Amino acid sequence: MVDVLRRNHVKVIGNGSETMVMAHGFGCDQQMWRYITPALENDYRIVLFDYVGSGQSDLSAYDSVKYGDLQGYAQDVLDVIDALQLQNIIYVGHSVSSMTGLLAAIERPELFNKMIMIGPSACYLNDSKGYVGGFDKGDIVELLDMMEMNFAGWASFMAPLVMDQSKGMTPVRNLEKTFMSGDPGIARQFAEVTFFTDNRDKLSLMKVPTLVIQCSDDSIVPVEAGKI
Repeated sequence: MVDVLRRNHVKVIGNGSETMVMAHGFGCDQQMWRYITPALENDYRIVLFDYVGSGQSDLSAYDSVKYGDLQGYAQDVLDVIDALQLQNIIYVGHSVSSMTGLLAAIERPELFNKMIMIGPSACYLNDSKGYVGGFDKGDIVELLDMMEMNFAGWASFMAPLVMDQSKGMTPVRNLEKTFMSGDPGIARQFAEVTFFTDNRDKLSLMKVPTLVIQCSDDSIVPVEAGKI
């Protein structure tokens, strides 16, 4: 039997009566929430976890077939929920975790009370019909090639691209270290799954009340992507 709490390095903090599951985005781990949780833990029971391949998760549990699709990551979300016997959840997903939450909620909507999607994108690729996802296919291919050939170079390139530099370079360097802490092969596959997946056809299946928070100055996800 799989030890889900160990596999996904699950942590539970806070004293509130409502449960909030917080799911990190691509290239990150549960530590990304450390500046936010202190403001929430008096009012919520907060569940944090690492996807397999991120943070302090069990790398031996990685399966390239299972995690070759976002549904595999959505299953991890449901596994964590089941392991802790959670109900009436407020789910907070950052970036690609917005879509893993979407898939999990479509499969088992009764588990979720509300959802908050921070910087979500149902599809990162621009298309010929006028949809603006933020990237052309060639951009993604170049990104994946860089990850494969020079992972450290990719991390140093991406960190200042996605992080606000107005407060100095320390946050940028911290993000770069987080990127570098992941397994290069797993990170590359996760990137491929993230950027080439199109979930636009699943949005209409979502029945859980959802708040979308879109950044006005996001170098990865344009505002248009959050409006569909």
